[in-house]
Amino acid sequence: MELEELYKDIYPNIYAFFYVKTSNRQVAEDLTQEVFFQAMKNAHTFSKESTVQTWLFAIAKNRLKNFYRSKTYQDHLLKKLPREEWDTDTPEARLIEKEAQNSLIEAIHQLEELPKEIVTLRVYGELSFKEIAALVDKSENYTRIIFHRAKLKIKKELDDNYG
Repeated sequence: MELEELYKDIYPNIYAFFYVKTSNRQVAEDLTQEVFFQAMKNAHTFSKESTVQTWLFAIAKNRLKNFYRSKTYQDHLLKKLPREEWDTDTPEARLIEKEAQNSLIEAIHQLEELPKEIVTLRVYGELSFKEIAALVDKSENYTRIIFHRAKLKIKKELDDNYG
């Protein structure tokens, strides 16, 4: 796959991963760019033991850990999604859509660290369970079970709050 195609295909998933983790558009864009920069700089280290997408998400996870350790993280930590332009027609529809997104993000953030990581990689990173298992150093079956349990927990949380 050509580099430009690869970038177009995987960029949205990496961006979504960072956006869910940081709740900040600018930070997510910056971190995503850093991942691709690091990948270009270290392309010779790609061992082809995994997919390119898995390799890029491994870089993303490491970059996120570095970000959390930095002062920048404390400056950009937000509890709610930033305001965005909405495509829906009515203010009521925009409000409902925004509340639903905020509720889902909040429910994901309430999970323990490993389930949160698995859900984020699966839903926003669109990775397979095999790829996620490699990234979290667990078996594919274990990853599926944790995802399923987390999904049930999120559903219950949303039903309790909005059911």
